[in-house]
Amino acid sequence: MPTSHADVATEHASRYLQQLCKHWAHKFPVEFDPTHGTIDLSIGRTVMAADAAALHITVSTEEAGSIERLESVVADHIKRFAFREELTFDWKPTPA
Repeated sequence: MPTSHADVATEHASRYLQQLCKHWAHKFPVEFDPTHGTIDLSIGRTVMAADAAALHITVSTEEAGSIERLESVVADHIKRFAFREELTFDWKPTPA
């Protein structure tokens, strides 16, 4: 299963995690609290962990060609919530 990970530096990680989970909760299965979140999107799963310095995001998908799309969808949504700051998403493949 293709998987990738990004550590996004921000002091507002918990806020963005909760916003993203609430945003998608009406369409997809979502579980979250202030420090952990899981979203089962139609194209794959997103797992997030928030701490004081960063939002740690792991995305995975059954379809090899969909990992870049999933990375982009997740990053684009978080960037919209974080319009007051410039976030960097440096996605790295996770070894199988």
